[in-house]
Amino acid sequence: MVNLPTQSPRSIPRRLGADLRESGRMARRLKLLIRGNPEPTPLLWKVLGEALLVGDEPADRLAEWMISGDGASARADFERALARGIESVREPAPALKDFFQLVEPRPSWVDAAELAEGARACGISGSAGLDVLRDLALMGGYQLSALNRTLLATGPLVAGAQRRLAETTKWWMSCTAPEGMSRFAPGYMDTLRVRLTHAMVRRHLRRSPDWDEEAWGVPINQTDMALTYLGFSVMFLFGQRFMGVWLTRREGQAVMHLWRYIGWLMGVEERWLCNTEMEGRIALYQNLLSQAPSDESSRALGRALMVEPLGRHYGGFEWLQRRYHHARHLSNSRLFLGHEGMLALGLPRAVMPWYPVLSVPFTAVWHGAHRVWPGGKRRLIERGRKAQLEALPVLFGRAT
Repeated sequence: MVNLPTQSPRSIPRRLGADLRESGRMARRLKLLIRGNPEPTPLLWKVLGEALLVGDEPADRLAEWMISGDGASARADFERALARGIESVREPAPALKDFFQLVEPRPSWVDAAELAEGARACGISGSAGLDVLRDLALMGGYQLSALNRTLLATGPLVAGAQRRLAETTKWWMSCTAPEGMSRFAPGYMDTLRVRLTHAMVRRHLRRSPDWDEEAWGVPINQTDMALTYLGFSVMFLFGQRFMGVWLTRREGQAVMHLWRYIGWLMGVEERWLCNTEMEGRIALYQNLLSQAPSDESSRALGRALMVEPLGRHYGGFEWLQRRYHHARHLSNSRLFLGHEGMLALGLPRAVMPWYPVLSVPFTAVWHGAHRVWPGGKRRLIERGRKAQLEALPVLFGRAT
């Protein structure tokens, strides 16, 4: 899975394993789901540190070209290539041509049938899948302070939390739609737009006097991008099972395959992309150990996401629904993160996981019954996808 280089061109950023006791606490539950010894070797630890200094060279060259010339014309060429292929652009710039010649051909390992099955498996989860992405992957990720610096530098807290959640959910829905990752499909195009945006942000922050590369590494680096990809795949899968959603081994494998391709399109180097769910758990555990611990940014972002449901747009009984969902999401986070995780994020410590305690048995029976009933899986996918789509207007507002 990971090729191990033998020497480092620059000193490893100070954030690597800054507090192993705290990072070990964040990874502790995951270790229970791993067979064998997942502890990183000294050489792998060094590789994780070196990857903090690596961005995404093809996208970085593309961003540099777009900013250094006629931005409007460059953006138009990018969008034309995105929607019609690089061959539709007359005399494309070298950076644009190189980028699309890299991403347009699918890697040989991509299996269209596995992508389709992975998308269906994501739909099975319904609203529980969105809960896992929000209350485990996103909220839990705020404990990792080094990742937070990019968020804090690029958006306001409370309004930013609601916007980030809505836009990330919309992107996830595009990627997991039927044929969503086909060439020129919305998921495919949105993923490449996100990759370009990351390159723009990376360029901006690296030129900022406030960015300390010796301490934090390159903004949106390979180690952090790999962790994000593992959040959408590995965290999503074991979070579903915690919430009572039945997923077979083949469905889990298909979800891993889908997100392996999405991660590749996002600019994650192939050496960090995992073939199996167990490989992904080991990689996630090792990555979590390398991360910097929580700080005040964790508490600021955690509290901002905590109050996000209070600004949602429900069709009726809005005051009541906002407070119910505020309490429900906190309850989920309490299950996933535990007492110490809630404390690290500045969330109320007295919260109990009442919602999963009440809902998981029902969800497990519901999914189990559909698994043995003729046509049950199809109905699960249809109902689950419908519930996910209905969440978008609630997050974005009535105007969308």
